[in-house]
Amino acid sequence: MREEKTLIIIKPDALQRNLLGEIIARFERKGLRITGLKMIKLEDALLDEHYCHHKGKPFFESLKKFMKSAPVIVIVLSGLNAINAVRLIVGPTKGYEADAGSIRGDFSISGQANIVHASDSSETAEAEIKRFFKPDELFEYKRADFEFIYGEEERGG
Repeated sequence: MREEKTLIIIKPDALQRNLLGEIIARFERKGLRITGLKMIKLEDALLDEHYCHHKGKPFFESLKKFMKSAPVIVIVLSGLNAINAVRLIVGPTKGYEADAGSIRGDFSISGQANIVHASDSSETAEAEIKRFFKPDELFEYKRADFEFIYGEEERGG
């Protein structure tokens, strides 16, 4: 297993519905380490870059409007196999396809208002983290419960 970093965006619908604490708590309870966290207001240039793979699609402008409707919370999470762990916690993109127990399964029934964004690969995570965080906004530390989250073989000891 290897240490990974991944980016989460807690979207405007989650903020408006007062779900921030519940969402962050799920990642913390899993054993993931928060290494960066901030609230930001998204602008067109950043959204054009972040969602460039959707540019030209019919929903692109409404997606941008939705993402600018309220501030978002961007979080960098770290842990062994963090990307896969986060994707399981978040659930599939469309809330109506997500299993109960996942963030989207419990709080979303939409494809667009789907509560949270999560990086889908290590390459994507690296680019997204650089897009939203400066190096001095990220913090490295060891969780006090690290030995109780991972087995001895997993943590390299």
